[in-house]
Amino acid sequence: MWRPLTCPRPSCVAPALLALWVALAAGGAVAAPPPAEGAPDTLRLTLDDAVARARAAAPRLRELQELAGAAAADARAARAARLPTVDLRGGYSRWSDVPELTLALPGQPPRTLFPNLPDNWTGRASLALPLWTGGRLAGTARAAASQEEAAARDADSGEAALVLETVAAYWNLAVSRQRESVLGGAIAAYTAHAADARNRQKFGMAASHELLAVEVERDRAELALLRATGDAEIAQADLARLLDLPAEQPLLAADPLPAPGGEAGEALEPLVAGALAGRPERAALAARAAAARALVGVARAGRRPQVALTAGYDYSNPNRRITPPTGEFNDTWDVGVSLALNVFDGGRSAAETSAARARAAAAQARLEDLDRRIRLDVTARRLDLRTARAAAVVAARALASAGESRRVAADRYREGLIPSSELLDAETALLRAGLDHAEALVSVRLAAAALDRAVGRTGGR
Repeated sequence: MWRPLTCPRPSCVAPALLALWVALAAGGAVAAPPPAEGAPDTLRLTLDDAVARARAAAPRLRELQELAGAAAADARAARAARLPTVDLRGGYSRWSDVPELTLALPGQPPRTLFPNLPDNWTGRASLALPLWTGGRLAGTARAAASQEEAAARDADSGEAALVLETVAAYWNLAVSRQRESVLGGAIAAYTAHAADARNRQKFGMAASHELLAVEVERDRAELALLRATGDAEIAQADLARLLDLPAEQPLLAADPLPAPGGEAGEALEPLVAGALAGRPERAALAARAAAARALVGVARAGRRPQVALTAGYDYSNPNRRITPPTGEFNDTWDVGVSLALNVFDGGRSAAETSAARARAAAAQARLEDLDRRIRLDVTARRLDLRTARAAAVVAARALASAGESRRVAADRYREGLIPSSELLDAETALLRAGLDHAEALVSVRLAAAALDRAVGRTGGR
């Protein structure tokens, strides 16, 4: 029959884990652990710092920005097609000698009509201006402007995705370091408990299985710490990749985890309206739909007459437009209006118009589908945030309860009222509550970032 025993040493209280619980419970926020001693190279980062560095270092953003620049250049080229074009050409050619054509009339000296002029110098300046293209040039310019807008919004969408990825990496590093801290405190507590159990065993006050049970829990905590350390190293390497830092660069997430809160959050419909107005990928798809509609007019223009103004100025030696040609430079000019009408093309223009209409309808259908998906995404992310906040409140209460249970168990164990197994259960419950609490707080941050992304906010919070 088990009898109450008096602890011969005060170490049975396991002060390390109790102190950890006090730190976790105070203020409701869990700060990232301080940098280790002797590690001056550790880079302390706030979330805003991390996001700013990621924006500056991301190759994907540079790619999207270059593509946006290319689309802007295409738009300028499409607008320039409506302006006059001026060409300058010049050349020299050597012709073989030919017999001269000479005309001799009675009573007049012979006259050479076509002299042998082997050296030919030509120079021409020409101008062309489209007067009416049936909407082809205007439609091309509108389509290019819409594609420019789409490319710019693609860059914004890439930036939003980068911000969310950076926020996730930042808080994954924070929670990994927090797991290390919690497990380190638990290992210290288990070590103290094992030492106390060992002392009790020496005095015949505890059975061997009590010491073994504590040592097993300590071994499990050490294995969990090893895994947490590996997770922290992976999280650090991931964040370093996003910030273009060496993989071995020690990083510290300086922002504290948030205090749990149970706010109701924003109403759904304003969030959906904001997402439809602010999501860059929706704006990009809407611009591409507008470009597809503009290209319908471009395809239709193939069946309409094309009118253009042309002009030219020639300065040649010989100038073949002057008869008889002479071996000297002469200038001539010309101005005209051209009209071109595609009378029959085998149905090509009609087919191109039908294809353009189908592509425009497909783009509009994609836009409508995206609108529905955005509503679902915002709804899900809003519920995720609400659930994460509620879970953080529950985790905080569970941590407080586990800490109090651990304190009571330590007092009762010290007085010899409960066996070692009950204290061990309380210590293990406190460890799990501490880990769950840290996970819950990070889940709030990640859910808030996901909702910001779903709504179209890219502030980094």
